[in-house]
Amino acid sequence: MEYAESYELVFQASAEDDVVIVRRTEKAGAGGFPVYEDDTGIVRAEISDQGEVRMLASGGHQAPGMPVSIRPLGE
Repeated sequence: MEYAESYELVFQASAEDDVVIVRRTEKAGAGGFPVYEDDTGIVRAEISDQGEVRMLASGGHQAPGMPVSIRPLGE
């Protein structure tokens, strides 16, 4: 199955949208789909082949919000 190497996750912010770029890791999430993370490792998401997103906590007491949209990036 082909998965994008990276995605833009767009989160709604108060002034303007916040865009975070995540890249595929070697890890798989609970659903068996690739885990993507940003350069800091703080923003993590499991993204299915259908574009469904499940945000993953990267530390204790974290409650990550859901992106309003995702866009695969061509590489």
